[in-house]
Amino acid sequence: MGILLEACVDSVEAAVAAQEGGVQRVELCANLLEGGTTPSAGTIELTRRRLTIGVNVMIRPRGGDFCYSPAEFEVMKLDVEVAKRAGADGIVIGILTEDGSVDRARTAELVQLARPMTVTFHRAFDVLRDPYEAMEALIDLGVDRILTSGQESSVLEGIDLIADLVRKADGRIIIMPGAGITERNIQRIVDLSGAQEFHVVGAACTDSRMAYRSTRVFMGGELRPPEYSRMTTDAGCIAALVQAARRRE
Repeated sequence: MGILLEACVDSVEAAVAAQEGGVQRVELCANLLEGGTTPSAGTIELTRRRLTIGVNVMIRPRGGDFCYSPAEFEVMKLDVEVAKRAGADGIVIGILTEDGSVDRARTAELVQLARPMTVTFHRAFDVLRDPYEAMEALIDLGVDRILTSGQESSVLEGIDLIADLVRKADGRIIIMPGAGITERNIQRIVDLSGAQEFHVVGAACTDSRMAYRSTRVFMGGELRPPEYSRMTTDAGCIAALVQAARRRE
């Protein structure tokens, strides 16, 4: 099997740049500063029209933890239906119980609702109590892949757990490392992890097109991103990651 790269993107333009850079799939989100939430219906639909590669849609109603209220879960179900109607290839979910385990009942409901789309369990996995128990639960539920940093802040720090999960999964579920993968370290991560799919970002800072810039008014709270620049996917950064990963094939 060859190496597959998935790029995390937060706009139609970023998704197009990721495709131009050479990835095989995007994870489409909004609000990356909060770790990614569900993008708008318009963003999903236009991204699907513009891309020929895979499009997986984040289903997450808010930032913060992964223990959701009944109303939030209803929103998630509706968002799965929106993604399906828009032609998404997959959804990305993660629901936990209060004791730090996979919420089996709700996950099963979303998996059933999503089909025939694929289902990825995102980095909610990295704050679970027992990763091995969780992996077996997700296999039983029919989840297709797990996105994980090995329950650490970056893949390199969690590489031992990731490699062990890949071995124990033995092809029953895809283990996809993600968090802190760069052009400089991806070759090492490919070699050490034994994984075949990798989740990357490839972002660069883009300056605002605004010529007039007010310094008196801000759109966010006290902790906020810059008003007149933003991080977005860069085709060149993605291409460098793809090239670095391919050296090991």
